Amino acid sequence: MMPILETQDLSKSFGGVIALNGVSLRVARNEILGIIGPNGAGKTTLFNLVSRIFDPTHGDVFFKGASIRYLRQHQVAAAGIARTFQNLQIFGTMTVLENVMVGCHIAGRIGLLGSALRLSGCLREEQRLRDRAAACLDTVGLLQLADQSAGNLPMGLQRHLELARALALEPELVLLDEPAAGLTTHEADALANSISNLRRELGLTIALVEHDMNVVMGVSDRVVVIDQGKKISEGTPAEVQADPAVLKAYLGEEVEA
Repeated sequence: MMPILETQDLSKSFGGVIALNGVSLRVARNEILGIIGPNGAGKTTLFNLVSRIFDPTHGDVFFKGASIRYLRQHQVAAAGIARTFQNLQIFGTMTVLENVMVGCHIAGRIGLLGSALRLSGCLREEQRLRDRAAACLDTVGLLQLADQSAGNLPMGLQRHLELARALALEPELVLLDEPAAGLTTHEADALANSISNLRRELGLTIALVEHDMNVVMGVSDRVVVIDQGKKISEGTPAEVQADPAVLKAYLGEEVEA
């Protein structure tokens, strides 16, 4: 079966520094793939190449069998790939619902400019996007907080808000970059449950970069390990945890924990 996402010999250099070195991987439909590795291993660079923030130095990225190497960022989003970031991208002075509507406008037929100019049909479109934003909040359990200021939410719920905004793009594939960063154990467990629910209820494919081993090993079907820009291991969570190359890369600390 054709993977929904495939990278082939993907590499990225910044001057003389090789951030990613010939990484090839495949993500099956409806799979949760965890991507782990020490700090600076190249994990976020991989996501930046897939989401077209960076151009690859070498190699290619295929989504549903077609190369996306030359697409712009908004074209990648329109194709069905949504992305969250390690650093929260929340608009703190806007409401929870308005934050999700930003994502809806990006995917909407009229867009932000049309909304501002009140073009023909815009009010109907605005209501449609408002309804969609509410549905996304309902999916992640935040609908009852729709009218609250997003900046007042605890970090765990802000992470859920980012999930809702990603859903507003109606993606087939979601890239989660350290979604549990800064969360308490309880918040991370709740987020892990939400990630599993998104796959089960919406049929999404999810790839996540994560340092919290309890999260990544608990939700992932397969795990890819990157170290110093290279893929050094791939398999089930149990297989990866027992791989001597992984134990060496982590010096035994995070994996054993």
